[in-house]
Amino acid sequence: MSDAKQARLKQWIESGAAELHPLTFSQREVWETSPAPPSDSSNHICCVIDVRGLITPEDCVAAVQRVVNRQDVLRVSFLPGKNGPVQLVRQRGEPEVRYRDVPSGLSTEQMEELALETFSKPFDLLQGPLYRLEVLRRAPDDQLIVFAIHHAIADGWTLGVFVQDLCAAYFQQRVGGAEPLPPLTTSYFTWGAAEKAFWQPAELESRMEFWKSRLSGTKRLWSVPDQPDVALRARRLVSQLPADVTASVREVARRNGATLFSTLLAAFQVTLSRWTGAGDIVVGTPVANRTRQDIRETMGYFSGIVPLRGQVERDRPFSDHLRIVHESTVDSFGNAMPFVELMRAVEERPAPRHNPIFQVRFALQNHPVPDVEIRGVSLKLRMRSTGTPRFDLGCEITEQGDTLEVVWLFRENLFSQAEVEELGRLFRTVVESICRVPERRTAALTN
Repeated sequence: MSDAKQARLKQWIESGAAELHPLTFSQREVWETSPAPPSDSSNHICCVIDVRGLITPEDCVAAVQRVVNRQDVLRVSFLPGKNGPVQLVRQRGEPEVRYRDVPSGLSTEQMEELALETFSKPFDLLQGPLYRLEVLRRAPDDQLIVFAIHHAIADGWTLGVFVQDLCAAYFQQRVGGAEPLPPLTTSYFTWGAAEKAFWQPAELESRMEFWKSRLSGTKRLWSVPDQPDVALRARRLVSQLPADVTASVREVARRNGATLFSTLLAAFQVTLSRWTGAGDIVVGTPVANRTRQDIRETMGYFSGIVPLRGQVERDRPFSDHLRIVHESTVDSFGNAMPFVELMRAVEERPAPRHNPIFQVRFALQNHPVPDVEIRGVSLKLRMRSTGTPRFDLGCEITEQGDTLEVVWLFRENLFSQAEVEELGRLFRTVVESICRVPERRTAALTN
């Protein structure tokens, strides 16, 4: 940092125009465990918002300004420090909003390409802001809002909070009110300080022994070639489990006293075991980490990662496998701890281009996804899975009404599209098999 910037920073802090805060445990994951550098665009979280109704650029900018004023993380950038990066939080921030008129006849695929341009542009971590919003306007009453935000200040839940705040702010703007959005009960930085105070050495030590035992002797499912010039990008394939299959798998979960998550995870373990030939499967799954009501309206990176390990035995009935998976999952969630500290507990060291502990991500996304209508304007949020660089392969399942959307994320330098398509077909076969006969041996589920 130049002398001029250092002098300006000192002036900001002394005047109260900005504050410095340490990284939260969740944020440390981005710097300490990710195979890709924090500045890489694969660390972006993205969504699109379909808007029907007339919105003006002036009202949209004013609404985003209200959200920026309410949510501290939209005014964050990161500074290098002697002991690692720190957060710089400005008291004020300008809204980052752009408008672009596009032809009305563009297909969904063409609109997706335009959205990807916005998603993939890197952020300046030092200067900020670490989000951007672009309105692609096909007609005066037909827009697509593209929203990208850096993972260091956001998780999947954050996207829903942003849409809710944006709608509330836009409504205030439309009715002519000058009042700001109500202040947050708890800021992201207050939560971060409370987390740091809670995770004292004694609390961490009480869970470390669990993870040392649970993850002892794990092996990688495949080797990753050392290709330093290959970008860590994740391609995506989208499929769907139809309503009848979704209803059946819910019924399997209910009859076996398990959750939908445990049931889908058990099916995924069987699928991955057949696909790789391995019987010992470790995946990482995100947890929202928003158990307190006061932080459910706060934007920020709250979520954590929990490794889940399962042994797939070919002669075991699936119903027995599901029971074991459910009990193991409950134990693992009950012993969840900050991932950076868990990594230290099992003596796993970060390695370039390798995610520590697990290579595969499995997630059931059930965070709030609001659809909103206000005085002639309707907004519908669609999450856009782009894949953070923490894993080689991902399976993200999202509840969409009566169906389940299944998004596969994979690295092109490791897997071909045909291989992942086959994995998707295999997963659906397993799910349909357990719905018909949950007592079948796991070896017979893929036939």
